[in-house]
Amino acid sequence: MEFIFSVILWTLALYGLFEIIKTIVYIFTYTKFQSDGIYVIIAVKNQEEEIEGFLRSSMFKILYGKEEYLKNIIVADLKSEDKTKEIAKKLEKEYDCLKVTSWKECRDVIDNINEG
Repeated sequence: MEFIFSVILWTLALYGLFEIIKTIVYIFTYTKFQSDGIYVIIAVKNQEEEIEGFLRSSMFKILYGKEEYLKNIIVADLKSEDKTKEIAKKLEKEYDCLKVTSWKECRDVIDNINEG
């Protein structure tokens, strides 16, 4: 019985360690986001024709002061079957305030921002 109890405790301890490591990775991955400001989450699916123009227009407004209160944009891909995510990822490399994720990762980012 003591062995089973020890195995359960070690399993929970390892799970907790995994969660801590995962949180640290998220914090370092998303540190380019500011903790204050307005976050805009854009959910996209199969928008390869429109996504680049839309995001560039949005970034222009942020970078050149038209939307001073807007600090961060998260593009959440809803399992696009075209090149939407690849195009958005390309733009993510150009703009610090842009992050492209899946919908699940988006929820995790929001949780980490709320906790931070």
